[in-house]
Amino acid sequence: MTMRLMFCAVLALAATMPALASDAPDAAITARIIDTGIHHGEVMETVQYLTDRIGGRMTNSPQMRAAESWTQGRFKAWGLTNVHLEAFDFGRGWSIDKATVRMTAPRVLPLRVIPVAWTPGTPGTVTAPIIVAPMRRDRDFDEWRGKLRGRIVLVSQPGMSGEPKEPAFQRLSSEEIAKLDSFDLPKENAEAAEKDYRSSGFAKRLDAFLKAEGALVWVSRSYRDGGLVSGEGYGYHMNDKRAVPGVQMAAEDYRRLARLAKGDAPVTIEVDTQVSFHEADTRANNVIADIAGSNPKAGYVMAGAHLDSWVAADGAADNGAGSAVVMEAARIIASLGVKPKRTIRFALWAGEEQALLGSQAYIEKHLATRPPADPAKAALSDSAEYYLWSRQWPLTLRPGHADLKAYFNLDNGSGKIRGIYTEGNTGVEGIFSSWLSPFNAMGASAVVASKTQGTDHVFMQAVGIPAYQFIQDPLDYDSRVHHSDIDTYDHLRADDLRQAAVIMASFLWNAANTDTPLPRGPVPTKPRETDPFAYTPKDD
Repeated sequence: MTMRLMFCAVLALAATMPALASDAPDAAITARIIDTGIHHGEVMETVQYLTDRIGGRMTNSPQMRAAESWTQGRFKAWGLTNVHLEAFDFGRGWSIDKATVRMTAPRVLPLRVIPVAWTPGTPGTVTAPIIVAPMRRDRDFDEWRGKLRGRIVLVSQPGMSGEPKEPAFQRLSSEEIAKLDSFDLPKENAEAAEKDYRSSGFAKRLDAFLKAEGALVWVSRSYRDGGLVSGEGYGYHMNDKRAVPGVQMAAEDYRRLARLAKGDAPVTIEVDTQVSFHEADTRANNVIADIAGSNPKAGYVMAGAHLDSWVAADGAADNGAGSAVVMEAARIIASLGVKPKRTIRFALWAGEEQALLGSQAYIEKHLATRPPADPAKAALSDSAEYYLWSRQWPLTLRPGHADLKAYFNLDNGSGKIRGIYTEGNTGVEGIFSSWLSPFNAMGASAVVASKTQGTDHVFMQAVGIPAYQFIQDPLDYDSRVHHSDIDTYDHLRADDLRQAAVIMASFLWNAANTDTPLPRGPVPTKPRETDPFAYTPKDD
């Protein structure tokens, strides 16, 4: 069956399918959503503008400011209401102006690098000998004390190259999806959590050590082969200003330098990086827009994706794709010309790449609060907001907590939706299966119990909101694209994004119009230790 015939068959099925219950999908609306998104879709134009035209959108960078303005304009043009920015404290913006690194001895060779985010640029061109001084724990400093002055320091273990064991581009098989249907028992271990957040602050302590030792530049090895670089880093807080320029180097180039350093000839490299810090406005912004509901007392449902990205490339798969799908769902629903019962809210988050800061700020303002973390603990971590926020008790609900009936998130690249994670909420399994039924022929049918981590629905769940992430085909997201310098429009799949947009729109419409809201779990309370007799190593 051709793709066009399959879509026509789905339209015909949706148009004739009888409603089995009051909360079953509205067949006529579903058919209109599919027609609008598949045959008249604009998702690719949206994501192309975000990526090719605006580019990588580091929070509080000029590119992110441009994206905030442009996305608001699109929401308004589509007829959404209450379009506005919600600001929260963040820190400095940062952007790359130039990065040139080459080996100058024992031969001349350009090297593939990217400045590490929120590190300073070099004071002009710096040429110096290298020293391979791997450091990943505080106790490693003692080995290199007194040896780094005037050097360019390679701080990673070179490691070994390895051939990939899996194809770089993948679609999920039914067997792989079935493995996701498992209830993962939570593990509460306060000592392990403390180790995690302390470890996350190592880069800050490394910077201080290198400055004290007189190092000129530090170089880390990219964590993937294939010439890929990403440049993730921290230091965005106004009181956390890194002192030593840092670059991440392609793994193959890094290993070459490390091998040469074992020889008799001196190895020198030349580094010239220029970056800009943006401090005029230290508040970041979430973009919010609504399709107003007909019943103001019925609450609202919500979709979100993070608009911010890293800047190695254009932030296409992560997460221009998710942002464009959320925007396209808004456009599709607005074009129907009918009002949902509940308001449908759309959010494009900032600061996700740092510590889910934008969605956390929304929660603190509208849904629930927690006591602040101990400042002494927070100082140990680059991402204290991520590691400590959900561990602060008690949880205090705001009056608006009950108003948010469901949240749907998209943040796993441009792969087609294959189903949805219930995130451990067994009460929605039958409902979601019903909502997916019109899209089974498009490859979306799975409802699985697993929880997912690492993106903006996580803190929603942590305060008791029914919040969900969709299952997506991985494509080459984790293998090559995620955070890397090839995260561009070329790695997006148009058919997949159109499919994802109509499913997102359909889920939002269904959630906004159910007679009863989706089942909620209990409001979280402080958990007991999973194994009160466990011993956790302080350092590995």
